[in-house]
Amino acid sequence: MQNPRLAGRYAKSLLDLALESGKLDSMYSDMQSLQTICNENPEFITVIKSPVVKADSKANIIKAILEGKVDKLTFLFLELVIRKGREFHLPEIISSFIALYKVHNHINEVVITTAEPLDENVQAMLQTKIQAQFTNATIELKSLIDPTLVGGFVLEANNKLFDASILRDLKDIKKQFMTNEFVPNLR
Repeated sequence: MQNPRLAGRYAKSLLDLALESGKLDSMYSDMQSLQTICNENPEFITVIKSPVVKADSKANIIKAILEGKVDKLTFLFLELVIRKGREFHLPEIISSFIALYKVHNHINEVVITTAEPLDENVQAMLQTKIQAQFTNATIELKSLIDPTLVGGFVLEANNKLFDASILRDLKDIKKQFMTNEFVPNLR
C-alpha cells in the first residue's frame, strides 16, 4: 500500500536534516545508490517489506549491504525508518527525497522518447536547446527508446507532453478517416 504523504514527510525531514548538517549532496548520492539497489534487487524489497522478517534482522541486512558505503547520517536515518516500522515505504521515501532534492536545486527532469537511440551530437544539441527554455534551472535529460513510435519523438517536461511522433500522426490520420470529417453525414 502506497502512502505518498508519509513518504513525503520522511523525505522532507531527511532533506532538512541533510541541509542542517551540510551533507545534502552526499545524502543525494546515497539515496540514488539506494534507489539503484531497490530497482535492481526485487529480493531486497521483498525482504524489507516482509512482515515475517523481524526489524532487527532487516537492520542487520541493511547494515551488511551499506556499512562503509553510505554516510553515517543515511545509515542512522534508515535505522530510524526500520525502528518506526516504516521500512515498507522505503522505496517511496527514497523517490520522494530525490524529487525534493531536484526541486530544491532547481533541476528539471526532461524525458525524450525516440524510436532509435539518439546520436551523441543530436543529444547534446537537444540538451542545449531544451536548457535555453528553462531559465534559472538545470535540466536532467533522460533518453528512452520505444520502437512503436516509428519515428519522431515524444518530449515530456514539467508535466507537459509534446508528441511529435509518427505514431501520433498515424493515429490522427486514422481518426480523420474514421470520422470522415470532410464528407457530411448522410442518412
